[in-house]
Amino acid sequence: MNEGRFSGRRVIVTGASRGIGAAIAQRLAAEGADVAITARTLDRHASLEGSLHETANRLQHFGGAVAVITADLADPDDRARIVPEATRALAGPIDILVNNAAAAIYQPLLDFPLRRRRLTFEVNVHAPFDLAQAVLPSMVEQGEGWVVNVSSATAQVWQPPFRLGSLGSTTGVYGASKAALNRLTNALAAELATSGVRINTVEPRAAVMSEGAEVLTGGSLQIDQIETMEEMVEAVVALCDCPPEWTGRAHVSLDLIAELGLVVRDLEGKPLARP
Repeated sequence: MNEGRFSGRRVIVTGASRGIGAAIAQRLAAEGADVAITARTLDRHASLEGSLHETANRLQHFGGAVAVITADLADPDDRARIVPEATRALAGPIDILVNNAAAAIYQPLLDFPLRRRRLTFEVNVHAPFDLAQAVLPSMVEQGEGWVVNVSSATAQVWQPPFRLGSLGSTTGVYGASKAALNRLTNALAAELATSGVRINTVEPRAAVMSEGAEVLTGGSLQIDQIETMEEMVEAVVALCDCPPEWTGRAHVSLDLIAELGLVVRDLEGKPLARP
């Protein structure tokens, strides 16, 4: 069994079949955590690489407990299973919740369908809030716990004259859902400020080239528009082990790394060679 800094802690990571979620789960497992991973894709996605089984196979290499929970976060009944199943599979209450999964639907707002708006808010706002409500009672009882919500720079408000970038206004609904997530995170942290539970958001400063991002951008981004997967994971992992006073904040990945003077490590926790 790996005796890393997360040894003995039980973790849920959503959206862990690929991309940032799979990478976060791998890094936490590498540092000793028992990890429950959840997503819709158990074996194979119709168009994207990655699955829960593939992530689980990587995590099992580190010797901790691994639970695989297939669930659709857009379905309230389906996502209600996640915390009870993870608690049973990992043999105890959850210490760390990483809400990484997201529905990113980009299109012009004038004809953005209600069905897609509801789906976006269901996955990006209601699901992380429901999961937080499910894990927080045991965290409060223990006097310690960590909730990390992955947000987005699209939550920021534009000011005229508008310079919207390559995606234009199509990120409006997605960004609105992430702004709601930021606000709920801050309010929950304020409500539980003396409980010992730390609740934060973190967003990448630049694009992280996950499988989905590769498809979305088509390789059109310049090097200064990209940050590495390891950098984003380093920021998330820091917030999975932060002190009690670090709560209620909306962080930016690279800024947090610089502020704390963190050494960026690979997904097995080994320091990366500097360029």
